[in-house]
Amino acid sequence: MNYCFFQNKLCEWFPCHDTDDAENFNCIFCYCPLYALGDMCGGDHSYTDNGIKDCSECVLPHEKGNYRLIIDRLSKIRDIMRERRRMP
Repeated sequence: MNYCFFQNKLCEWFPCHDTDDAENFNCIFCYCPLYALGDMCGGDHSYTDNGIKDCSECVLPHEKGNYRLIIDRLSKIRDIMRERRRMP
């Protein structure tokens, strides 16, 4: 499953989070697709005083073994959208 891991070591931000394991830092989800889930994303986040979600301490989408976890969590977004379509 080579498509589950990608690194862009030429990126000016690589790695974009503090890590002790840069060799296994996964860039495939450069922008986390779970951000929209808010508190249900499953990652280590906080909120600023202005209510903005701060994911600077979260490495969930960047851990090499979490590709399947992220893909599976995307179904939660699908379920929320389906439910919203049913609401009047």
